[in-house]
Amino acid sequence: MSNLDQPALGPADAEGTWLNDPQHRRFLQHEARAQLNFFRASLGPNGWIKTLDWTGAPRPDTTQELHTITRLVHSYALGEKAGYTAGAPLIDAGIQGLRTRHRDDLHGGYFWAVSPDGPVDDIKLAYGHVFVMLAAASAKSVGHPDADRLLEDVWDVLDSRYWDEEAGLFRDEYARDWTPISRYRGMNANMHAIEAMLTAYEATGESVFLQRAGRILDFFINRIASHHGWRLPEHYTEAWEVDPHYAGNPMFRPAGTTPGHSLELGRLLIQHWDLSGRPTPEAPIRARHLIEQALSDAWREDGGFVYTLDIEGRPAIRDRYWWPVSEGIGAMAALIKLEARASDEEWYRRLWNYAAAHFIDASRGGWFPEIDEAGAPCERQFLGKPDIYHSLQAALFPLVPRLSRIAEGLESDSAAETSNL
Repeated sequence: MSNLDQPALGPADAEGTWLNDPQHRRFLQHEARAQLNFFRASLGPNGWIKTLDWTGAPRPDTTQELHTITRLVHSYALGEKAGYTAGAPLIDAGIQGLRTRHRDDLHGGYFWAVSPDGPVDDIKLAYGHVFVMLAAASAKSVGHPDADRLLEDVWDVLDSRYWDEEAGLFRDEYARDWTPISRYRGMNANMHAIEAMLTAYEATGESVFLQRAGRILDFFINRIASHHGWRLPEHYTEAWEVDPHYAGNPMFRPAGTTPGHSLELGRLLIQHWDLSGRPTPEAPIRARHLIEQALSDAWREDGGFVYTLDIEGRPAIRDRYWWPVSEGIGAMAALIKLEARASDEEWYRRLWNYAAAHFIDASRGGWFPEIDEAGAPCERQFLGKPDIYHSLQAALFPLVPRLSRIAEGLESDSAAETSNL
């Protein structure tokens, strides 16, 4: 089936949930396959990972950033678990690129950005390192021979350089030689650390990963979100106090709160609760508070999520990107698996309909990363189609009835039909 043969999303009058509807499941399988096919062109000569333009052609920029290569490894590992057999060269190239190009053999750790001539940006970010951990754990799940060595190395760096044992959180950034370069502390790196550690726990069974993910969740859910109207301030002082006036990089560190992160963290909270044996009913309730507040605050009257809110919860940056819609799909799928309220199903279908109308490139594959005020694809913050990670997970996560161990579920009998990817 070609990209042009994309199935319909699902019957509008379907009873129950689309998660169990054969037509919608065919759509999800096709969408995942189209994305995986499109991004195969990311693998360039000599194992170099390239970013792609809208057509799928490699862009001329030779810089390779840490979050791009690591997310690609994770995504093709998920694809392999779902039966996609053509992604192994990208996983291998990504792992080798991390070990031989991004790793700093002098000081340890991983450079943020490299070119064929060496480091372009040698800052050491927790945000980048937790994605190395995610890539290593996912590569381990598909049996890559170098995954254990990579996972051990990056965990040693995260544990010894970034982990603040007293706070139970990760610090953010250092210079190449591990000299502190700021007192900034942030939510985003810690949220993705939860994701990486839960994936590592699922791959290894090592309890330290589950325990530390729980400590981070306790801080941001029970101490922060519950006292800030179920919103998540992004920025903190060295003492882990909310810094309401901080404004950094407008993409990676915008002021205020980022509601897409509430959708993401809500799903991760449910995953952690499930992996922990579902000890009490509080975690799903708090996850729902977080997710529903983001839906209420951020959904625009003409559709799509605003990118940021100010500290009082009012829309600030109204730009619309693909990834909050992707994360919203994953969050609603988790809530539907948990209790299947009618309102959850309404949101799930609304988000997929919006994605299909505005973000999915049905003719070529991949998602356009942003749309303008008229709802048409545009290139302002993002050039080309820089990422498969968010949108692939939106297509794959709903296929699995589980709330955790999604990678295992993709290859289990309960998701056997995904083998046609």
